[in-house]
Amino acid sequence: MPRIGMQAIKGTITLALPLIALAICAELFFPAAFARLATLYLIYVTAVVGMQIYSGNSGIISFGHAGFMALGAYGSSLLTIQPAIISTSLPNLPGWLAAIAGGQPLFVGMAGALLVVAIVAALFGLPLARLGGAAASIATLGFLVIVHVTLVASTDITRGSQTFFGVPRGVSAFPALIVAVTAVALARTYRGTRGGLSLRAAREDEIAALACGVNVVRQRFVAWVLSGLVSASAGVLLAHFLGAFSPKDFYFNLTFLLMSMLILGGISTVSGAVGGTALIVIMVDLLRRLEGGAEVFGLQLPEVFGLTDIGVGLVILAVMYRLRDGLFGLREVDERLFPEPVVRANAPRQTPVSDDALISIEGVGRRFSGLVALEDVSFIVRPGVVTGLIGPNGAGKSTLINAISGVVPPSSGRVLLNGTDTALVPVNAVPTLGLGRTFQNIRLFRNLTVLENVTVAADAVARPGEDSRAAAMAALAMVGMQDDASRPANSLPYGAQRRLEIARALALRPSFLLLDEPAAGMNPAETDALIGVLRQIRADHQIGLLVVEHDLKLIMRLCDHIVVLNKGQMIAEGTPDEIRANPAVIEAYIGKRRAAA
Repeated sequence: MPRIGMQAIKGTITLALPLIALAICAELFFPAAFARLATLYLIYVTAVVGMQIYSGNSGIISFGHAGFMALGAYGSSLLTIQPAIISTSLPNLPGWLAAIAGGQPLFVGMAGALLVVAIVAALFGLPLARLGGAAASIATLGFLVIVHVTLVASTDITRGSQTFFGVPRGVSAFPALIVAVTAVALARTYRGTRGGLSLRAAREDEIAALACGVNVVRQRFVAWVLSGLVSASAGVLLAHFLGAFSPKDFYFNLTFLLMSMLILGGISTVSGAVGGTALIVIMVDLLRRLEGGAEVFGLQLPEVFGLTDIGVGLVILAVMYRLRDGLFGLREVDERLFPEPVVRANAPRQTPVSDDALISIEGVGRRFSGLVALEDVSFIVRPGVVTGLIGPNGAGKSTLINAISGVVPPSSGRVLLNGTDTALVPVNAVPTLGLGRTFQNIRLFRNLTVLENVTVAADAVARPGEDSRAAAMAALAMVGMQDDASRPANSLPYGAQRRLEIARALALRPSFLLLDEPAAGMNPAETDALIGVLRQIRADHQIGLLVVEHDLKLIMRLCDHIVVLNKGQMIAEGTPDEIRANPAVIEAYIGKRRAAA
């Protein structure tokens, strides 16, 4: 895509140049031992970059990508194994597989292996994409165990737990370089695509991502399959580098090694994957030399069993203690060296809100087991009108908000958003129907920039060929934040974070904005500025506003119409003056006795 093409090219070149220099030096100027180490490093770069595509963008730690490497290794090896060895090492190979096995060139073996991995990744990815956090991580561990057990049990095809040998050893630094650079380019490009940005947003806050129209399940599925293919290609290279292997070579030890590379460099970036891999490979090579006993500065060191694993573990602990985001942090090296300028392009015109637009709450009720949170609530929110929703704590305001936005479907009644029942569509589809919202507790994508935060929402409603960044800049301009576009969201002061949430909601081009306590935590000056922004939005775009707020002064100043809830029921509806004088409202807020007094 145009918006990420140049930055992705810069990132790929920045990371590829050291890899190219390493391969050339290893093959032309250094001893064979160094060339083998460099080749192994390039293979590991491909494997770790594959993990980063999924784990780095989704935030889900994967224990299963060594399983993809195993499938790639065995799949390619079966197609390329020396034909003379098949009759002795695999005498019971099924006929259909024996017809195609053996003697194929490496690129055919890789293509066949990747086809198998794509099918397996898709089948397992369908349920996995619906999981998040620790549950998804455990599921990836289950995938690794399933692959391992299957390989051990399939003795006729894989020789079980015995060594699979006879694989042509044709991988040197240059073939490994081609695959590694391709993997880096793919990962760096994916990170900046709409899908990659959406997934990174879900990594930061899944609920906020859904409110921005992100299909989290789809994006996790795409990243899982893509990362599996990259990891499988590393498995193909490793198999043809070693020439012989067994299932245990693709199990927990390899998983620990790959994870240490990714975590040490920084799981969030491709730069971290490349840099962390280099550090671990060098460290492991040095520690293995010392593990068997060595002489250092005239001092004879004893043999220390497990020194390599101990050393890697200690280094990870030390780095995580000081740098929780890894050595390379949260931003790519190229983004720091060559920051992309923020261009204020002409944004697409805001589509006028139709006079027929409407939020209709019709007899909405909601029960949680025996608790009645809402009961028969009905009112209408119209475009160009600021509607306030107030009530004491526990009145049911949050439940009603969640019912309107589709998060919690009503137990009875319905919510119609521009004619569509929000309970009948996915949660991530509700924003694209014309509803933008903010949250009581600020939910920003904290480790993304201000512009990236708003671009996530703009992407959800972008038309073909449209520049989402321009639309995002226009939304930032509405709240006076265009000069903060390149700042990380977590560096903003509190009031600016509130305005950023509003800008992100505006980028959805909504017919209605649902603002959940937008002035919470603001000082009087920030509150006055917020009121001015909201009035300007209403005047310029005729967007309907539904404002939930405990600050009654703000409600009375801002709103044209007010709805009052108490104990799950709607007790009053009218203009600010009517609500201010309503006895039921006064009683709900200060109590029956004080109201009578």
